[in-house]
Amino acid sequence: MEKIWLKNYPQDVPAEINPDLYQSIPEIFEECCTQFASRPAYYNLGTTLTYAELNAASLAFAAYLQQVLKLKKGDRVAIMLPNVLQYPVALFGILRAGLVVVNVNPLYTAPEVVHQVKDSGAETIIVLSNFARTVQKAFSDTPLKHVIVAEVGDMLPQPKAWLVNFVLKNIQRKIPAWQIPHALSFKKVLQEGRRLTLEPVVLRNQDIAFLQYTGGTTGVSKGAILTHRNLIANLLQLELWLKPAYTKGKEIMVSALPLYHVFSLTACLFAMKIGALSLLITNPRDIKQMVSDLKKFKFSVMTGVNTLYSALQKNRSFRKLDFNTLSLAIGGGMAVQRVVAEQWQSLTGVPLLEAYGLTETSPCVTFNPVNIKSYNGTVGLPVSSTDIRILDDAGNAVAIGQAGELAVKGPQVMRGYWQNPVETEKVINKEGWLLTGDLASVDENGFVKILERKKDMILVSGFNVYPNEIEDVLVSMPGIREAAVIAVPDASSGEVPKAFIVRDNPNLTVEEVIKFCRTKLTGYKIPKHVKFCDELPKTNVGKVLRRGLRQADESH
Repeated sequence: MEKIWLKNYPQDVPAEINPDLYQSIPEIFEECCTQFASRPAYYNLGTTLTYAELNAASLAFAAYLQQVLKLKKGDRVAIMLPNVLQYPVALFGILRAGLVVVNVNPLYTAPEVVHQVKDSGAETIIVLSNFARTVQKAFSDTPLKHVIVAEVGDMLPQPKAWLVNFVLKNIQRKIPAWQIPHALSFKKVLQEGRRLTLEPVVLRNQDIAFLQYTGGTTGVSKGAILTHRNLIANLLQLELWLKPAYTKGKEIMVSALPLYHVFSLTACLFAMKIGALSLLITNPRDIKQMVSDLKKFKFSVMTGVNTLYSALQKNRSFRKLDFNTLSLAIGGGMAVQRVVAEQWQSLTGVPLLEAYGLTETSPCVTFNPVNIKSYNGTVGLPVSSTDIRILDDAGNAVAIGQAGELAVKGPQVMRGYWQNPVETEKVINKEGWLLTGDLASVDENGFVKILERKKDMILVSGFNVYPNEIEDVLVSMPGIREAAVIAVPDASSGEVPKAFIVRDNPNLTVEEVIKFCRTKLTGYKIPKHVKFCDELPKTNVGKVLRRGLRQADESH
């Protein structure tokens, strides 16, 4: 496909980037820590780490891993932490020691932890004490040799640190009892590490930086191999793309999504690259606490998923915040709904820029230009050095405006799945194109519209129906808070749409929903079944799980 999108690039954004500008993430990190030493880098629970403090702490952590635990370049180390200050310390420490980061969701069950640790071969894990019991349950079925347990208060000053840990354990009882033989204290690891010296590790940009686990297009969770070059490429792509919207060194970014998710991870690397302060929100579902934190800062950048933006703007206290310094709001991880985007801009005066990416692409593929005036219903243009195609079922490119599977090429595309050549061959074809599994179209200006996951598309009497389109209509109806649509079998049509709705108005009826849809949708797109529910199943980042809805529906 001709790169028709280049004509709509923001001013001064180049068509290509140099992914070989740096050899490793630690090279960039150390450069930033020197350049921005006195600036605040991360904030959490009332405590701020400067770049200099982060540099010293991560160096101590790296030295301990290398000198005491005797970990060698390429060894995998799992991080099972929410958004707390210990996360960036561990993250950059692991990378500086030449090791590979394996991000583990702290909310995982023991079997899920077992799968990921065994598959990656990680022999070391860093876990928050709140989730140590899960690691205890998983321990005997994994290759784990070293468990480093962090307490919430470890990075806080005394006596606050002691008080926070005491309250969590003894009053709020949020830390289940655990017992892991020879477990190490994160705090003591740092203390001992500060007395050690890290031996230099030579890193090349083709070395593995992350095994980032994902469900991918099908099947069990797989580890996407992301190299230093992959992450550096995406970091440079974002830095150049967003340059018109930020002032270097003055940005305060709200990081509400967990850092173990690749979207938030790359966003925080971007914040590091420009010397910004990242506000780490430990529990984004606690909107009250989140707003309390936001009141303390003149934040300028925010990243999030559609459900978070929707929840925030419905919060009375959030609506009273001062948005004068907000210059950039980015939506990713799931489709941004038009009604949410329009209400967000009405409240804040800032458009909600939708972007698109995958774990397998580090993650960004497309991004809306920062100079757009309002939500446009697309995920924007391919970023620098990124090529795309829209393919039919036979693998042939389709015409402009036609729907097909989105395929991607670029320096941010993963090497493959960890020790899984069969699944790798399913998603990376012989020409090196990554098959995303997403149905999309490209208009004459190069803007990409994501229509649906291939497996989520509904086929009604031969007509393609996209759940995203129906969901957009449903949430625009007064009285509906959230909605999700799946396919269910139908004797006459093959499949029909079924809507699951969370109501704001408890008196809303199925008949009213259907009547509203008739004014917005053609007949075969109107949900044939409507079910009201108290909540929708979601991932840890707030993305609605249609798979969960299908499983629940099939069990009834």
